[in-house]
Amino acid sequence: MTTRFDGKVAFITGAARGQGRAEAIRLASEGADIIAMDICREFESTHYDGASSADLAETVAAVEALDRRIVATETDTRDFAAVETALRDGVAELGRLDVVVANAGICSAAMSWKITPEQWQETIDVNLTGTFFTVKAAVPILLEQGTGGSIVMTSSVAGLRGLPFLAHYAASKHGIVGLCRSMANELGQYGIRVNSIHPHGVETGMQPTDMMALLGEQGQTLGPIFMGSLPDPVSQPEDIAAAVAWLSSDEARHVTGIQLPVDLGTLTR
Repeated sequence: MTTRFDGKVAFITGAARGQGRAEAIRLASEGADIIAMDICREFESTHYDGASSADLAETVAAVEALDRRIVATETDTRDFAAVETALRDGVAELGRLDVVVANAGICSAAMSWKITPEQWQETIDVNLTGTFFTVKAAVPILLEQGTGGSIVMTSSVAGLRGLPFLAHYAASKHGIVGLCRSMANELGQYGIRVNSIHPHGVETGMQPTDMMALLGEQGQTLGPIFMGSLPDPVSQPEDIAAAVAWLSSDEARHVTGIQLPVDLGTLTR
């Protein structure tokens, strides 16, 4: 049976677990080979366990179980030279590049004036600069091929609204929207589409304890901002992967420069 990504290769960052793993599995299930990247270590500013080498190995096993090829590396998206090398090596092994999913990101929480300089810098570096380095490494390859492609950047509802406790995170995710829109205009002439996706709460293991504490303290006043109109309290990684698969497919061939919310209805309020 022909599937949407037969003969295509997808590059996914933050692929060791959560949304990145779900995206790798979903695209592989529809025929894609995968170039997977994850840092597989802890961050200084986060209050949850980082991904591990074992997590990335699970992603590899899941993709291979679908009879697809995968090249996986432990690479820090903040290191442009490392990203570029790992991606070029993956393309050399798998033959081409068609889909880019810039998914790697981190999250921590604090009142805006209590965010430390180190916390701010790490969030911006991982979420925004890491996304930029991911697409900066990928675009020349797509241009060399001359066959178009799809880039999906993972933003957040916090990239469209000023969610409390998340000023540094929101700044990084708003930045992704600007990057996406500019690149969509630049790359459209080459048949390369660029879109951003905006989840709300997703059950990925990235729920920080510092966020829960702040919601406990400020929940009556600020908690309703986080509420959606749908009954599910959180999305699953597979929900986001399904939307990424559509955005990356030829079914969305006339869709570029958009911000697609997968947000449980939070933006309707």
